[in-house]
This record gives sequence, structure tokens and C-alpha cells, in this order.
Amino acid sequence: MKTSERIPVVPMKLLVPFVLVTSLFALWGFANAVTDPMVQAFKKVLELSNSQAAWVQMAFYGGYFCMALPAALFVRKFSYKSGVLVGLTLYSAGALLFYPAATTGLFWFFCLGLYILTFGLAFLETTANPYILAMGDPKTATQRLNLAQAFNPLGLIAGLMVAKFFVLDLLQSDDVANFSALPEAQKLLIKSADLMVIRNPYVILGLVVLAILILIAVNKMPQAKGEGEIPGVKETFRQLFKNNRYTFGVLALVLYMGAQIMCWTYIYQYAEAQGVSNSTAANYQLGAFILFTAGRALGTYLLKFMSSGKLLFYFAALGGLFTLGVVVLEGSIGLYCLITVSLFLSIMFPTIYGIALEGLKEEQSKIGAAGLVMAIVGGALLPKLQGMLIDLGGVGVDDIQVMGISEMNLSFLLPVICLALVAMYGIWIHRKDKQLQQA
Repeated sequence: MKTSERIPVVPMKLLVPFVLVTSLFALWGFANAVTDPMVQAFKKVLELSNSQAAWVQMAFYGGYFCMALPAALFVRKFSYKSGVLVGLTLYSAGALLFYPAATTGLFWFFCLGLYILTFGLAFLETTANPYILAMGDPKTATQRLNLAQAFNPLGLIAGLMVAKFFVLDLLQSDDVANFSALPEAQKLLIKSADLMVIRNPYVILGLVVLAILILIAVNKMPQAKGEGEIPGVKETFRQLFKNNRYTFGVLALVLYMGAQIMCWTYIYQYAEAQGVSNSTAANYQLGAFILFTAGRALGTYLLKFMSSGKLLFYFAALGGLFTLGVVVLEGSIGLYCLITVSLFLSIMFPTIYGIALEGLKEEQSKIGAAGLVMAIVGGALLPKLQGMLIDLGGVGVDDIQVMGISEMNLSFLLPVICLALVAMYGIWIHRKDKQLQQA
């Protein structure tokens, strides 16, 4: 332990590149946070069911799945900087598509914009995460990634504040007790105004991303494409699939992402079942993001004293217990449990990511990173499944009860199961690493 404490987490000579790449973590955090409340916003404005509105997350996180591997192949052939520039270009293009989408009023057009936007995020995450891991000694790689990921919640909080004050607080449809019952002409006017409200943050975001693209383009970034012969993709995948540490890590990341996005997306519906408005529910989500930020800092500190596998186990187990409280408890106590879950979700992405890529060669890690970014598709599939569960009794959030538990509460059994399986992965890694140390 004393030896690892003498190793700097980030070498001084790589501090500037580390800061530049770390800024990207906040940038995709913003996109994640500003999009979560849009599920509820589109549901109200366009009169969608919970399952239909979940297409927002399907489009957003589905883009990661489709573009992660092409992004990794691009970065492997060219350079990290090229990957970042392509990612920022796609990010900006997707955000700017919200302008014509709002003009047409077509839901699929908004989803297309989100889909392309996350093509860019896939490039950024596929590039930035392994880049951060490589910026220093392998022994401090997971700690370094946790440090960089600690800036991601800053983007989350900024995105949520924008969503609350510049979208949810301004939606006219949310101020109407029974929006569906209004005359069609009045609904059309409100719908048009609300779609412009939804449009504006994304268009401004697209312009900001363009400015950041220019700043990075004119800066020198180290670590270009790898030297020497690059192994074939097929052979790389064959080696990766033989590595249980990696393959189980991909599965754990699918489950974690599903749990996180379910807990963040459906906090609005959970609050709605208790008569809480969308704008007020955003305050609860802000509390969740603050705990998420605190958890990242706490987790980075705790990694000095315990293995990453043990830390993952403790956080996943405690997160699962609080999510179980969301299922069985009623009223504000259940809502506070849902907020607290974010404290324990905080360290899971960088910790699973670092564990899964540990011991891989640089060229393997680039393709391996793509598989882990593709695992973000869990954030598309599992919230869609939860939306279908909530819609079992109708498009409301409290239509039926099963064994005395509302469909809304019952749907949170999905993240409970996900976090239980992530905890199993953590304890398996801890025991495996302990055996290797003793050998």
C-alpha cells in the first residue's frame, strides 16, 4: 500500500492533457442530465404513454451501442484527438437537429437528433476513458479514472438545472390539470410553444459544443495512434471473450447502466404518483446528483484503502437495499430512498470500467473500451422494459396494485435485480484478485 501511495495518480507532465480530456466527462454528463427529464416532458406535451416516451432513452443510449465499435476502430487507426473532434462534431450536429424537429413537431425527429448526438458521445467516451487509464501508472489507473469521472456529475448538475429552469418550469402543458381534455386548437398552440422550449437548450448546447471543438482543434494533444503492427479485430475479440474479467465486466456495466437510468428517469413518474409536479421532482433529482457527486469523491478516496472489487460490492449491495426500499416503502420515505440510491451508483461506471480493462494490452483496451461503451445500451433497454411494466394497468403511474404494491413501486424490482448482480461481480473480482496476490 505504501508503494502505491508514492505513485502519483496523474504525472505532472500529463496534467494539461488530463485536464482537457477530463472536461469532456462534464460535457457528456450535461447531455445525460438534460435528456432524462425529457422523457416526462415529451410524455406530457405529445400525449405519450410511459412506454412510448421511453423511446427517448432508447434513442439516446441506443446511439452508444451502434457507434461504440466504429468509434474504437476509428481511434485505433487514427488518433485520440481525431476521435474527440469527430465526437464533438456529431454531438453538435445531433443537438442542432432539435431546431427542425421542433418546427415539424415530429417525435421521431427529436429521437433522431438524440440518436446522432449520442454517436458523438460514443466517440468521446470510447476515446476519453482508455486515454485517462493510460495517463500514468497502471496501478493508479482505476483511481485516476474515478478522479476524471468525478467531474461528470458537475455536468449532470448543470444539465439538470438547465432542464428544470429552462424547460420544466416553462412548459405550459404541465400547468394544465387535464391537458388532453383541451380543445385541439388550444392544445396545438401550447404544444408548439412547449416544443420550442424543449428545443432551445439543445440548440444552444450544439453551438457551445462547436466552440469547444474549435478550442480542442487548435490545442496540441499527445498520444497519437499506436505504433507497430495492430492485431486484427477478430483476434482481439477472441482474446477478450476468453477473459472472464472483461466479459462479466461488460455484463455488469449493462446492468449498472440500466439501474442508473431507471432510477434517474422514473424519479419523475415516482414523484407524479405522489402528486408532485415535474418541476418539483427536478429538485429531488438535483439532490440525487449531489449525492452522486459526493459518492464519486468518497469512492476515489476509499480506493486508497480497499480493492476496487470490494468497493464495488459494498456500493452495489447498499444501492440494491435502498432500491428495495423504493419498492416496499410508501410516500416521501420511498422517494428519499430513490434519491439515496445515487450515492451508491456513483463509483460503479469507472470502477467496473477500470476492473474490466485491467491487464489488457493498449490495442486490446481500445476494442475492449468499445465493448464497454456498447454496454451503455442497458440504459436504453431496461428503462423501456420498466416503462412497459408501469403501463401494465394503463398510461397512468398508479393504475393497479400487485400484492398491495403499486405498479410504479413494483417496477423498481428491475434495478434491485441489476444491482444484486453487480454486487456479485464485485465480490467475485475481489476474491479473484486476492487469490492472485496470495499465489
